[in-house]
Parts: sequence; structure tokens; C-alpha cells
Amino acid sequence: MLTQLETYYDTVPRAAATLEEVGPFTLFIADQDRTNWQFYARPRLGETAAVTAADVRRVLDRQRELGVPRAIEWVDETTPGLLPAVREALGVDAPVAECPLLVLPPTTLVESPESGRYDVLDADHADLPLQIGAVHAAFGSTDDVSLGDLGGFPALIRDGKVVLVAAYDADGTVIGGGTGSPRGETSELMGIAVLPRARKSGHGTAITAALVNAVRDRGVQTVFLSAGSDDAASIYRAVGFERVGTACILEVPGG
Repeated sequence: MLTQLETYYDTVPRAAATLEEVGPFTLFIADQDRTNWQFYARPRLGETAAVTAADVRRVLDRQRELGVPRAIEWVDETTPGLLPAVREALGVDAPVAECPLLVLPPTTLVESPESGRYDVLDADHADLPLQIGAVHAAFGSTDDVSLGDLGGFPALIRDGKVVLVAAYDADGTVIGGGTGSPRGETSELMGIAVLPRARKSGHGTAITAALVNAVRDRGVQTVFLSAGSDDAASIYRAVGFERVGTACILEVPGG
């Protein structure tokens, strides 16, 4: 399973990035004409050499030179020496998020939400900027929603590389949503968020279920995600996700 996820992690950014090989890392440099996201460095797919603190400093220095976020992402169980190398390079207080990595077994059925409105948006849907704006506001813990920048989302949706779900309240107002990125038989779910005023009402679970069914309709067998915390992971466990590892995310502040 972890090998399958590593292949997926290496595949997804290539649709909207240029690549540099920096030591044992692949550095993905986002093309902002094709994506709204910034990318990161990851251990090179299939790399077996141990990663050192010098390797970490080298790739972070290269990101600074390019003016892109200094960020590295990896799975701890796949590259177990990287976390110690990061702490040697940046200190024991290095800003590494250790997120539960969860997979939904292919045989686990997920019921569609019985109530509420959770729509899959096409590339020309009028609510697309509202969904992007609501998710952005939700992650900022504010109910103040501004129209989001469409960036490369319409093209990615048309190409089948992104699935967006919007959640609505009883008045038909967009209150959050989430994203799936199917590649072949695998899809990560990400950006699942609900405005503060609409939380603790089951919307997060319902958005997750809607995304699962949407990507499965596109032929996906393996669905996975990284939860921001153990509390967040409990939402996904309620749908049927099971923990398989730890996704590590290093984001060095200050560019």
C-alpha cells in the first residue's frame, strides 16, 4: 500500500509542475498557470540512499533560490531516516507536522449523505469560485468568504484530474467543500473544510462521503488522505478510513 501511495505522490504534481532532481529529492516547482497549489520536495521515487542533514539543507536552499516555499513532504514509514535528518539540519523544533495517513479499504461501502446538498461541480459551475473561497475561509477559521481564484481548476476538472464537491446550508449558501485528485485507480482527498458557523453538524463526514463516491464513480479503488490531527482523523474513521502510516510535512516559515 505504501509503495502504491508513493507512486501516486510522485505522479500527481507532474501535471502542473516542472521538476528538478536535488540530491535524493525530487523538487516539484508549480506552474501557476496550471494550478492553484504550491508544491514541495519529496524523496525521489525508489531512492534507497539514506538522506542526510546536508541533503535537507541543500534542497531547502534551492527552494529559497527559486523563490518557492521551503517545504518537504514524505511518509515516515517509507523514508524513516528523513525526520532525524530534518531535525539535525533545522533543530529539534523543526516545524514538522506529523499527520495520520489513512486509507479507505476498497471493499468498504460509503453511503451517500441522506440529507443536505453536496454537489460535484463541473468546470463551468457558477459556484466554483464560492467553493474555493469557502474552503480557503474555513482553513482560516473565518466565516468571511471571498470569491476564490479559479487558477488552473477548470482545466484540471475537465481533464478529470480534480473533483470538487461543494457543501451547502439550508439556504443554498456554499459553506465548504473538498477536493479529490484521481489518478488511475488511486485518489487522495484533500482540502476538506467547513466554515466555522456550520461545524459540528456532520458536514465534514458528508463531504468526505460525497468525494469518495465521486472518485469511485471515476474508477478509483484506493482512496486516501492525511488528517491534520487525531481529532480530524476521527471524522474519517467514521466513514471507514484506517490508519496506515504518518505523513510528514515540513514548511519552513519565512520563505
